[in-house]
Amino acid sequence: MDRSARLHVVGKISYYLGWISLICGGLLHLGVGRAMFTALSLTKRNLFEVAVVCFLICMASEVRALSATEKEVPVMVKRPAAA
Repeated sequence: MDRSARLHVVGKISYYLGWISLICGGLLHLGVGRAMFTALSLTKRNLFEVAVVCFLICMASEVRALSATEKEVPVMVKRPAAA
């Protein structure tokens, strides 16, 4: 697995973790599963901060993967022309 593929995987994982934490924060805000989140000592603010950090990591990983693939453009090989 090359570097850009690893960055894409990190981007996808952090993207989905961000959405999961936003959904959990929304559930906590609506009062669904409040006992579970209280037992885990997670607040709405903590879940929101995790979501923001995950989305920032996702964006950074995708930008780095994009810049890495642009730098690694294959070079055309010059072949001598047949006479």
